Amino acid sequence: MRPLYFENGVLKLIDQTKLPNETIWHEYRSYEQVAAAIKDMIVRGAPAIGVTAAYGMVIGINVINTGDKDEFFEKLEHIASVMKNTRPTAVNLFWAVDRIVRKAQENKDRSIDEIKEEILREAKRMDQEDVESNRRIGEFGNRLINPKDTILTHCNAGSLATCDYGTALGVIRAAHEAGKEIRVFADETRPYLQGARLTAYELMQDGIPVTLICDNMAGYFMRKGEINCCIVGADRIASNGDTANKIGTYTIAVLAKENNIPFYVAAPVSTIDFGIKTGEEIIIEERNHREVTHIGDIQLAPKGVDVRNPAFDVTPNRYITAIITERGILYPPFEESIKSLARTANPR
Repeated sequence: MRPLYFENGVLKLIDQTKLPNETIWHEYRSYEQVAAAIKDMIVRGAPAIGVTAAYGMVIGINVINTGDKDEFFEKLEHIASVMKNTRPTAVNLFWAVDRIVRKAQENKDRSIDEIKEEILREAKRMDQEDVESNRRIGEFGNRLINPKDTILTHCNAGSLATCDYGTALGVIRAAHEAGKEIRVFADETRPYLQGARLTAYELMQDGIPVTLICDNMAGYFMRKGEINCCIVGADRIASNGDTANKIGTYTIAVLAKENNIPFYVAAPVSTIDFGIKTGEEIIIEERNHREVTHIGDIQLAPKGVDVRNPAFDVTPNRYITAIITERGILYPPFEESIKSLARTANPR
């Protein structure tokens, strides 16, 4: 279940704001349109955002019609800036845009047409790498899942959040494919309902038993002994293991710690920001108040009420049992395991 395709210079994105009731694909032919799609959450999920931004860069440079390299690189930097200004928290966005710019700079002595070709190849390479890394995350994560486990997940870290297969849901899919007869509790994930709309949809499509619960029910089922472990994705991981993920993740991690339940983070190495020391340095995006006061066109709250809508929170590393990457499973102390990984991971 891929959420994006790039064909003949056109980026196609499934509109994730309409799922699961409608399956609508949009076509994007300008980098401004791609940037708007990221900002408006037509596409979402850190890995998918990164690859989408890379293809947006390809679309942007393809219409640069100049033989002047200085002008070309000036416009390339402008496109990169537009992409980076869409959403501030997910590090894959910045990683992907910087990787495209770096590829162009590495080929600056070649013709502009050749630079464009190299950038397209790099975007396609990132796409394929994401698919492959998700599979490896699933393989490593499957080792942590016991037969007949019931797993709690929050938000959507599945195919729709990546280029295919998923990170947290990749682990769940791998366990299901291994015949472990697992079950899943999916938090609804207010206010945008990614768990209710997207995670439940994906798991039902795959025939994986899933039960939808409200966000504030997680502690109840943990205390009753009905949840064996928690697996979530990540939008940015600091070099000490502090992890930013969808708002509400921190609450689940604290509840898991209280109830002696393992809490796992599944994410590609590209989600680790080796340049920041702790989660305190992560910028948290605040989104439109309407996402809280309305569901679709239905208003739930009194008109004019004050609203806060942070899209993410940060889970301190002390609540995280392990971080599952395509390079292996990282365990505490994360300062050491991530530092060891950084030596071979080509950090930013």
